[in-house]
Amino acid sequence: MKPKAMDKSAQNTFALHPLLKQRWSPRAFSSTDIEPEKIRQMLEAARWSPSSSNEQPWRFILGFKGDETHQKIFSTLVEFNQLWANTAPLLMLAIGNTMSQKKPDQANPAYKYDVGQAVAHLTFQAMSDGLFVHQMGGFDTKKAALLLEVPFGFEVLTALAVGYIGDPEVLHPNLKKSEIAPRERRPLDELVFGKAFGEILSLVKP
Repeated sequence: MKPKAMDKSAQNTFALHPLLKQRWSPRAFSSTDIEPEKIRQMLEAARWSPSSSNEQPWRFILGFKGDETHQKIFSTLVEFNQLWANTAPLLMLAIGNTMSQKKPDQANPAYKYDVGQAVAHLTFQAMSDGLFVHQMGGFDTKKAALLLEVPFGFEVLTALAVGYIGDPEVLHPNLKKSEIAPRERRPLDELVFGKAFGEILSLVKP
């Protein structure tokens, strides 16, 4: 039986889609295996995300708990992330093609942006299927590229942990507090401007 996700809903000022309201990045994952169909669905969502000139620069490497790829990805994580990520049944690397496939010998300046969009689409498809995704920048990208034989012209950008929610009690004591703490965001009037950068836009005032 899968643990019930705790309520970490966004304390939003304006209305949000339920998936956006409920999305967060847990560290306590259940050891429950993810159904293959759900994995295919979230990868398909990434496949259909938008990209500049339809370059589709995203690539993914998947490691499943107990296999060599999972262990290799785990070994690249910083110590803090290793405190929790090993319980996730699926670890992934998101990789970007740095070069244009349509304009030979030219760089693709949008590859990071586009991979980010693909991961966002993957994340919300996963959420719709009851899964959670925790994205990580705390890992050794060069080691990951070496261990997973990522070729020249591709850049390892992000590591992901994916799975069903777990019990916070399994976490290292240093992590429990943040796992149950309310989520916080800056107000919109600090983020969205009108006439110029820093000019408050009345539209986004509560």
